[in-house]
Amino acid sequence: MAGLAAAARARELGAEVVVLEKGDRPGGSMYLSSGVVWRYRDWDRFRTECPGGDPELQRLVWERLDDDLAWLESLGAPVAERETGNPLTAGIRFDPKGLTETLARRVGAIRLLEPLSALPADVPVVLATGGFQGSPGLVRSHITPEAPNLVLRANPWSSGDGLRIALGAGAELSAGLDEFYGRNLAAAPQISPQQFVSLAQVYARYARVENLHGEAYEPRTWSEIDVVQWTALQPGARARYIVPDAALGEPVRERTVRDVIDAARRAGAPVEKRDGETVLEVVAGITTTLGGIRIDGRARGADGLYAAGADAGGISTGGWSSGLAAALVLGKIAAEDAIPSRR
Repeated sequence: MAGLAAAARARELGAEVVVLEKGDRPGGSMYLSSGVVWRYRDWDRFRTECPGGDPELQRLVWERLDDDLAWLESLGAPVAERETGNPLTAGIRFDPKGLTETLARRVGAIRLLEPLSALPADVPVVLATGGFQGSPGLVRSHITPEAPNLVLRANPWSSGDGLRIALGAGAELSAGLDEFYGRNLAAAPQISPQQFVSLAQVYARYARVENLHGEAYEPRTWSEIDVVQWTALQPGARARYIVPDAALGEPVRERTVRDVIDAARRAGAPVEKRDGETVLEVVAGITTTLGGIRIDGRARGADGLYAAGADAGGISTGGWSSGLAAALVLGKIAAEDAIPSRR
């Protein structure tokens, strides 16, 4: 999202842009997502949910998102739903493939399979490489020693290139380097990118959660980000959800808990029916890192260097807010500030 939004906005303002894409397609992990771009309805709730985040950056996202969603629609991005399904949040669900294609058309030529290896001289650069969840070494250093056991629930190309380049240019690290967004997934033998959403187990509030040694955890957040972060620290990055029969009919977006568990069973995940309850084994899936490059309110990490998306850290620290929302808003801000005539 961030790189495409920045490039599309820069071209809209008359700038010439060069887009380098490490992967074999544009869109990064946005392409694999559910496409929901959202904010908290209430500013104070945002601060409560993400108390360690930078208030200036949070305020920018919260105040500018609605206009930036309208901008996406004006470009022709296809809307799937105008509600998030969560009373705490407001936003839009876009078709991820259609959103990617819409922005890519506005960008023009994209140089695929061409990562940025070094900063060019005298040209502003917007880093939007997607975080460092694709690097087991960095994840092990900053997040969990169980890094090799995590499921990469994202594109395979976001492995800390932006972080490395920015630090080499004098940028600083943000808060929250030990935090990530992800989902506990049904522990199926194989999980394809097409199953990243369908095999997510987001009903810990209805279950008893414990690791494979029987040590329990009590979920704290509505997003269940704390549950997956806890699971990532457990042996094998695995846990069990023990679900009472009475909870099987509870809703999980458009499905029920029973539907989600049935999908896990069909995928080959360990599911055991006991007297009055169902036990499912889950594995932590990492989608995006939450810490990264420290930026200011103009998305600057260093002189002539901008960062947006998961490369920019310190927004959701202590909780979770929409990564796509921050990517959209800060990507556009970076583009606008990078153009001399706009300063």
